[in-house]
Amino acid sequence: MVAALFGCWFGVGGVRSAVAGPVISVRPTVVQTSMSRSQVALLGLGLLLMLLLYVGLPGPPEQTSWFWGDPNVTILAGLTPGNSPIFYREVLPLHRARRVEVLLLHGRAFNSHTWEQLGTLQLLAQRGYRAVALDLPGFGNSAPSKEASTEAGRAELLERVLRDLEVQNAVLVSPSLSGHYALPFLMRGHHQLHGFVPIAPASTQNYTQEQFWAVKTPTLILYGELDRVLARESLRQLRHLPNHSVVKLQDAGHACYLHKPKDFHLVLLDFLDHLP
Repeated sequence: MVAALFGCWFGVGGVRSAVAGPVISVRPTVVQTSMSRSQVALLGLGLLLMLLLYVGLPGPPEQTSWFWGDPNVTILAGLTPGNSPIFYREVLPLHRARRVEVLLLHGRAFNSHTWEQLGTLQLLAQRGYRAVALDLPGFGNSAPSKEASTEAGRAELLERVLRDLEVQNAVLVSPSLSGHYALPFLMRGHHQLHGFVPIAPASTQNYTQEQFWAVKTPTLILYGELDRVLARESLRQLRHLPNHSVVKLQDAGHACYLHKPKDFHLVLLDFLDHLP
């Protein structure tokens, strides 16, 4: 930048490089300007101010652990046993373990790696929670499974995962597509859940008000303000859960946890920390 400015200064005095034709040798001692001393002083002062402004400009903001998580947290990975293994990522609590453990599902465009990239797994470990994120059948590192073709099969799949991985007092986080798994399990096995966090889940329309009323599991209903389709549709049904609270994330779309990760993490941790 400074070199360019000095180049412009010398151009005023009539010194130009040859664009075409023979090369002209220019001696540095023949550079002349018609500028007065006061003009030179003012120009020099302007250059100095511009240089100071350039050097003093702030750099890009630092990434915080709200998005990327703590790099010191170890992410474990594995496959559940059996004929239709499910790939999972897991973190263990860094400090005194909390009572509940978190099972994270995912939407259609994502997989378990999303929760690592977002920093959710790392943040939960820092807060004292064991957390497990799954690749649902046909996503990420999990192969498709016939078990996932029926509602009963999907509910049994989650039950098997909880049993095989010995997840205790589970809180189930279910965005979007994963509602096809979470809601059948909720209706059949809600007594196994210590908490439920639906994020505009699919398939809520498949159940009646009476079925939702029967579920006593503490529930945090999360959705993005800009999600005007699935969020509103699911909210109409989920409101029939007798023990629920609702949080709308401002300026966030369907994948509100990606659009507002800090707000999402604050709300999730507050819900987990206050579970009985």
